[in-house]
Amino acid sequence: MNRTPSSSTPERERTGQVPGAGAGADGTGSAADPGTGAPLSNGLKQRHLSMIALGGVIGAGLFVGSKEGIAAAGPSIVLAYAVSGCLVMLVMRMLGEMAAASPASGSFSVHAGRSIGPWAGLTTGWMFTAQLCVAVAAEAIGAAGIMTGWFPDTQPWMWVLLFMVVFCGANLAAVSNFGEFEFWFAALKITAIGIFLVLGVLAVLGVLPGTSAPGATHLTGDGGFLPNGSDGLVIGLLASVFAYGGLETVTIAAAESKDPVRGVARAVRTAMWRIALFYVGSMAVIVTVIPWNNADIAKNGPYVAVLDYLDIPAAGQIMNVVILIALLSAMNANIYGSSRMAHSLSARGQGPRFLRTVSGGVPRRAVILCSAFGFLAVLFSYWWPETVFQWLLNMVGAAILVVWGFIAVAQLRMRRRLEREEPGKLVVRMWLFPVLTWVALAGVVAVLLLMLRDENQRVQLYFTGGFAVVLVAVGLAKQRMARQKDAG
Repeated sequence: MNRTPSSSTPERERTGQVPGAGAGADGTGSAADPGTGAPLSNGLKQRHLSMIALGGVIGAGLFVGSKEGIAAAGPSIVLAYAVSGCLVMLVMRMLGEMAAASPASGSFSVHAGRSIGPWAGLTTGWMFTAQLCVAVAAEAIGAAGIMTGWFPDTQPWMWVLLFMVVFCGANLAAVSNFGEFEFWFAALKITAIGIFLVLGVLAVLGVLPGTSAPGATHLTGDGGFLPNGSDGLVIGLLASVFAYGGLETVTIAAAESKDPVRGVARAVRTAMWRIALFYVGSMAVIVTVIPWNNADIAKNGPYVAVLDYLDIPAAGQIMNVVILIALLSAMNANIYGSSRMAHSLSARGQGPRFLRTVSGGVPRRAVILCSAFGFLAVLFSYWWPETVFQWLLNMVGAAILVVWGFIAVAQLRMRRRLEREEPGKLVVRMWLFPVLTWVALAGVVAVLLLMLRDENQRVQLYFTGGFAVVLVAVGLAKQRMARQKDAG
């Protein structure tokens, strides 16, 4: 592993601080402590980034969570995923523009801190970190559930502990370990979804043995395209939005590659076909091949239901393996992403000083802390499932929407500055700027307002809003203290 800073390594990783920023009033960075300013590794290869980008879009939310969306929206789930997919593509394009212009392991937190203010960087960074840590716990619980189904004499906590140790250890050793895990996890997920889509398309065309072309029978004949009306479409839209989480990790990972600008540019430029193929394509196949209200969808999940309908042997176990891989992949990526974000925040003076330390090109203390928090959240799910753990889930329930909103505002401001001062850095450009940026921001606000219509979503929105207010208050207080210190 090459630890020597290269010309492509982000400046923050070379110096321990955000470019052009000290511990001054802008608060976007702080000088590295003696002995802690070692650079992050640039051990990720282009093939790692490519697979992280490809695999990041295929998560457990697609394989498992989509059944709630189908139950609510019926065939119109295809429209719901297409609309939310367009919003995600706009967000990724904005994030790609900023990441390509100024790669940093803190990604959008760094950009928000520079473009809006240090308080915005702190808010988005810690909200995203908390979301990933809680997600690690939820994914570990899900993976342990699959394992105890295969090995009924074991206890869930045993598998959770094993997974935590494995992925914490892998992330502690070297960033290339994270890259290798994600490379193979992504390859398996892509292969599985690819086989599913091929089988589904053959079934739709009626050329798969034992099937006949269904035509539009299931799209319009089981209560219509909108069987539950616009309310069902709204619920399906909300479910689809949160299924897209995980795409942001590639812009964090790009900062630890040998050529971050080219890597992130390539990733965001392929976002459109990936979303259309994996998400929208899958939903279209599912609701075309079988009725949307098929009881097996709610019981076994949509993918298993389709494979069972097509008489694929051991369909349930095959999908359990794929779901387990998706969960483990998400655990690995979330430990990585949360540790890098926590380290970046601390390096900018917006987190505990001990998290600034980099050893062997890895922020090992941040990795341990984020893994430990994830394991602690799992214990909360056993000890206080209806109180503390549920509060944690609610607290980060709408966090990704808050982050997307800050990304849009940061891109609006950063783009105009780059056009004035450094136009050569605009390697990736947001489409139809600033119109589509405003469209994306309006879309985020619209989704937040739609959450108010559903009781469960409304509770999450209130908890997340309260968490955001606390982080903003802390960020503004730290920013004010920094200015007073400079002035004194």
